[in-house]
Amino acid sequence: MMSAQVIRIENISRAFGSKKVLNGINLAVDKGESLVIIGQSGCGKSVLLKHLNRLLRPDSGAVYIHDKDISLMPSEELFELRKTIGMLFQSAALLDSLTVGENVGLGLREGWKYSKSEIADMVRDKLELVGLANTENLYPSDLSGGMRKRVGLARAIATNPEILLYDEPTTGLDPITSDIINNLMIELREKLKVTSIAVTHDMTSAYKIADRIVMLYNGKIEFEGTPEQVRNSGNEIVSQFINGRATGPIEVQ
Repeated sequence: MMSAQVIRIENISRAFGSKKVLNGINLAVDKGESLVIIGQSGCGKSVLLKHLNRLLRPDSGAVYIHDKDISLMPSEELFELRKTIGMLFQSAALLDSLTVGENVGLGLREGWKYSKSEIADMVRDKLELVGLANTENLYPSDLSGGMRKRVGLARAIATNPEILLYDEPTTGLDPITSDIINNLMIELREKLKVTSIAVTHDMTSAYKIADRIVMLYNGKIEFEGTPEQVRNSGNEIVSQFINGRATGPIEVQ
């Protein structure tokens, strides 16, 4: 019987040189869940996220997607798996030399057998979903920061993924634009029925979009629970972080 868990992380560790960033992480994500990973800058949030589509491999441990260990997947199978995973990068990662439409359709031209007209229709639909109808011919330099994020999101959902990964989706945005992105993430999750994993240090965003929040600290999971449980955890490390206090058990670098 297929597990209800879409993602399962088993005891993964990852170091860069002498610095151990992840140290025995165990985590599972259910189908349709919205998981948010919080923690200080440099705590390994983005590193963990990049293990979920094998942009990085663990030094030890395993990552399973639909009960398959992706670290052992041959390249062809991994290529097919990545079609089911969309990712919004922290900076949106748009190619400045391409139009909005070309950026959104980039993944659809690699490994899919769609015609140009089919890709154009799919790009148009996804841009409409993120509130950017009729922007196909603009260039990234024509866009505000919030619009660039939404184009990046349209590209992430272009292949109709089952899993959406968000790397700091509201970083660099003002509070109103951030809330627009949060609302859009919730709307897309409901419309597309995706499983969502976001990393952020924006607690306003975390509380709004999460079913469950996981806090990383010193390479391990310090705490996990619902937004309400995180607010009322009684854990001094969690409390210091979520309330943005300079003093407390967390060593400020």
